[in-house]
Amino acid sequence: MAPGPSGWSRGGVAERRRGPASPRPPPAPRGGALRGDVRRRAALHTACVRRGGRAGGGGSKMAPCGRVRSRCPGPALLLLLALAARPALAVPPAAGLQAGPGSNAAGQPAQGAAPGAAGPRGARGGGGGGSGGGWKLSEEAVCREDVVRLCSKHSWANNLAVLECLQDVREPDNEISSDCNHLLWNYKLNLTTDPKFESVAREVCKSTIAEIKECADEPVGKGFLVSCLVDHRGNITEYQCHQYITKMTAIIFSDYRLICGFMDDCKADINLLKCGSIRPGEKDAHSQGEVVACLEKGLVKEAEENDPRVQVSDQCKKAILRVAELSSDDFHLDRHLYFACRDDRERFCENTQAGEGRVYKCLFNHKFEESMSEKCRDALTTRQKLIAQDYKVSYSLAKSCKSDLKKYRCNVENLPRSREARLSYLLMCLESAVHRGRQVSSECQGEMLDYRRMLMEDFSLSPEIILSCLVRGEKGNVGLNCQQALQTLIQETDPGADYRIDRALNEACESVIQTACKHIRSGDPMILSCLMEHLYTEKMVEDCEHRLLELQYFISRDWKLDVVLYRKCQGDASRLCHTHGWNETSELMPPGAVFSCLYRHAYRTEEQGRRLSRECRAEVQRILHQRAMDVKLDPALQDKCMIDLGKWCSEKTETGQELECLQDHLDDLVSDCRDIVGNLTELESEDIQIEALLMRACEPIIQTFCHEVADNQIDSGDLMECLIQNKHQKEMNEKCAIGVTHFQLVQMKDFRFSYKFKMACKEDVLKLCPNIKKKVDVVICLSTTVRNDTLQDAKEHRVSLKCRKQLRVEELEMTEDIRLEPELYEACKSDIKNYCQNVPYGNAQIIECLKEIKKQLSTRCHQKVFKLQETEMMDPELDYTLMRVCKQMIKRFCPEADSKNMLQCLKQNKNSEVMDPKCKQMITKRQITQNTDYRLNPVLRKACKADIPKFCQNILNRAKDDTELEGQVISCLKLKYADQRLSPDCEDQIRVIIQESALDYRLDPQLQMHCSEEISSLCAEEAAAQEQTGQVEECLKVNLLKIKTEMCKKEVLNMLKESKADIFVDPVLHTACALDIKHHCAAIPPGRGRQMSCLMEALEDKRVRLQPECKKRLNDRIEMWSYAAKVAPAEGFSDLAMQVMTSPSKNYILSVITVGICVLFLIGLMCGRITKRVTRELKDR
Repeated sequence: MAPGPSGWSRGGVAERRRGPASPRPPPAPRGGALRGDVRRRAALHTACVRRGGRAGGGGSKMAPCGRVRSRCPGPALLLLLALAARPALAVPPAAGLQAGPGSNAAGQPAQGAAPGAAGPRGARGGGGGGSGGGWKLSEEAVCREDVVRLCSKHSWANNLAVLECLQDVREPDNEISSDCNHLLWNYKLNLTTDPKFESVAREVCKSTIAEIKECADEPVGKGFLVSCLVDHRGNITEYQCHQYITKMTAIIFSDYRLICGFMDDCKADINLLKCGSIRPGEKDAHSQGEVVACLEKGLVKEAEENDPRVQVSDQCKKAILRVAELSSDDFHLDRHLYFACRDDRERFCENTQAGEGRVYKCLFNHKFEESMSEKCRDALTTRQKLIAQDYKVSYSLAKSCKSDLKKYRCNVENLPRSREARLSYLLMCLESAVHRGRQVSSECQGEMLDYRRMLMEDFSLSPEIILSCLVRGEKGNVGLNCQQALQTLIQETDPGADYRIDRALNEACESVIQTACKHIRSGDPMILSCLMEHLYTEKMVEDCEHRLLELQYFISRDWKLDVVLYRKCQGDASRLCHTHGWNETSELMPPGAVFSCLYRHAYRTEEQGRRLSRECRAEVQRILHQRAMDVKLDPALQDKCMIDLGKWCSEKTETGQELECLQDHLDDLVSDCRDIVGNLTELESEDIQIEALLMRACEPIIQTFCHEVADNQIDSGDLMECLIQNKHQKEMNEKCAIGVTHFQLVQMKDFRFSYKFKMACKEDVLKLCPNIKKKVDVVICLSTTVRNDTLQDAKEHRVSLKCRKQLRVEELEMTEDIRLEPELYEACKSDIKNYCQNVPYGNAQIIECLKEIKKQLSTRCHQKVFKLQETEMMDPELDYTLMRVCKQMIKRFCPEADSKNMLQCLKQNKNSEVMDPKCKQMITKRQITQNTDYRLNPVLRKACKADIPKFCQNILNRAKDDTELEGQVISCLKLKYADQRLSPDCEDQIRVIIQESALDYRLDPQLQMHCSEEISSLCAEEAAAQEQTGQVEECLKVNLLKIKTEMCKKEVLNMLKESKADIFVDPVLHTACALDIKHHCAAIPPGRGRQMSCLMEALEDKRVRLQPECKKRLNDRIEMWSYAAKVAPAEGFSDLAMQVMTSPSKNYILSVITVGICVLFLIGLMCGRITKRVTRELKDR
């Protein structure tokens, strides 16, 4: 064993002893003289100890008695020393060593020194511990009965065997007599003070002394040799010598008063702690191990309670720890623990060989077994606490790590022992070497693992935890000091390097490791990473989940505790974050600060510089992905947002809900919390894989549609963009869709939360929208700028090209869910609740629902929906539903069409045979919407921008902003079309509208509004037809006489009037007369009623034979027109001219008109000549 600085080594002795050895005491008489001799010898020994302590510079430097300046009788070995000195020329040492179990040649009392020897045998002296003749303990009258009762017969001839047998008795029923106790005490005292012990040691340890140079150089006859052998006991390899020293040690450790110097060092402390209540004669004298145990508990209590009233002196502390150190290899030497754990040793460690601390370790491993006795558990805990204060109290640890401690300067002499001797200091020093990639012996690492596990299993072994964690913080939270103490414990035990150190975690997660992490070597640090990756999955069990999060809570607060992270990032951390060594901490650096620094640099662009190495960046991303699942694993977030979590998110306790809740209430959070959540959300926008739960939920869609971007090491927002684009695929599950939508909603709070948008438009936002933060407002600001530049035909756009492209992506994404348009959503919340409560939000279904019930909406919501429709009609690509439903038809019919002309293209191909019915239905819906207001038809609005104010100004004057005109302007333009007064461009657009509405009455808002009752009563069957081809319009025309409502009748008459202007607007007539038009009117261009006039002339011409259906339809139209002329007189000259030209009596009317004009002309001529003659006569006068 390596000598420590406590004074037990050679250098710890103040002075060498002077003078010859004291003479042996004479043999004692029989009977009552025995007790007097015992008292004298005890007094002599006590005086020796006291004088020796003073002479040696104080009890703080305990050493074997031979090291102490004293007139005491003999250099007692601290450990004892030697066997009973044998008589001169008696049995040689070697022979005695083979005399039976535990017998050594030196195990005999010196001649004439037998304590209390009775009769002639006592006078003769002699007698060894072996089988030779001489004084024997077993033959003493005071002990004979106890020996026969308690000791096996074969041991009676060996004094040491009898001594060992009697002093190991603890059961009350088997307690030995008081007189026998005193006899044993006197015997042991003589053994420890006999000067012949050194000569025995030289015989038994001859080869060992030759190997240990320091011991070989000791002077002869002064007792120094024994001290040296004790100090080097751990290096003794010779079996007989080691056995000899070990056996003698057991004698000394049976009573603290036999340990030279201990009494002086700890006398005051024994009284202070009331540990001296056990006195010879009152109780078993060999229970004096209880006194040492009492002092050990006092030492432990002082560290745990920090009570100034209970303080063990420094000298006694060193003595206690040294005694514990010397008893570290053999648990028999710790008398209190030996008796407390004797049965438990048989139960748990029956096959464990004593020596080298093996029994201690075995008992430690079974400490928490249910069948472990409470008194043994307490004794083991006390010893473990001593080990925590001084690692040398553990024989195996001190021996295995001796060279490593020296190599890495973990036991530098100039450091205070109170620091360097602590187990925690040793562990952290050696762990630092391991983490720096230095070589530490496997034996030492094995011992470190055992003691790290020991500290982790029992928090009571860490005094700081006892002191700091007895009182909980407010509201059940752990106090700051307690948290720091626990953090220190985690660093000392370093479970991040080997999960097995945390036994609770190991046991709770065993099944998960066997199934999910079986491909990883046991004890590998990546096991913890594997467990984190399976957190909240089906493979994870609840108990493992709790234990894992408990450990990760502390690991997340000290980046060094993640072994893989530290190994790959220590260079970057030192360079960028100014970190210290592994076992050095900075009080000024808050928890998690280093990792925060690392991830800030991990996501820097190349232009920003100072990026992390590739390995470190990958590791930082791994940690971020794992820790984002729980806010408690983000120290800064938990610290700054604790109040907000309680205020806004007290009911959000499910996995991942806390962060989502904070993001939802971002605007309501306190400033510090808002900044933390904002930074984390901004980080997520760049690397959405940080959202591990979302990634798991979206795995199917990622594997199917986004695997290419998911495999990229640098995300840059591509993966989330892909998920948004595929959010409504059939493979998409509900959890993934909800997660993606939530992220979209969060992005609307700040344009920085959309990484690609932020990177593309950052400069444009600063220049054009400097004070705007919300994403929707930024999008509107930039979109307005782009639109204005486009309308004004600006030579150079103010918004950059890359921003315009990303802006289009953002605009398209916002149309998918009404919640992504906050103003619209807020305006229509009540309407959604009233009319669209059961409609899902996705796929723009809520928006579509509001469009369909637009007339029932509240004024504010109605206005917002109208504005939305106006925007969509100007740019149909923003019409999410149209683009989704007609996606394939757009690819078929409009692959190269401009986005703004997409609807126009679809309308032109609406009646194609291969047109998808769903798409056709959607196109019709949009046509109906457009015809409600000319402002929703950009093409018409542009073509008729001069005609509308000219002919329909009175309607515009009555109109209100943001409300539909219900087709009034378009109806006005239709009438002017019939009068052939529109400009060519406007006429073309109105013709198209008339043609379309002639096929489907729903495209005529005025007709549908005024004739709804007539359609229901007169044309119900036609209106119910799946496809409208003009049946309802024809039905209304046929039933014109039955229509009672004036406004409806007027609309039908307007239809008739419109049909006169162009046969194309009368689909029934046009279909019936298609062949006749081809044969008789092919050369006549359509429009302005030309082809209709051609057919009317052909009808009157008896030489022309029209198709029967055409002829029938033409006659029907003539009758309708005649009736229309009667009930609806011409409103102007144009109407009158049209009625004349289409009248069956056209020739007669024209003849009458011609005759009338001629008569008027003749009258004019005659009147003109008369007035001319009168004028001339007046001039002649």
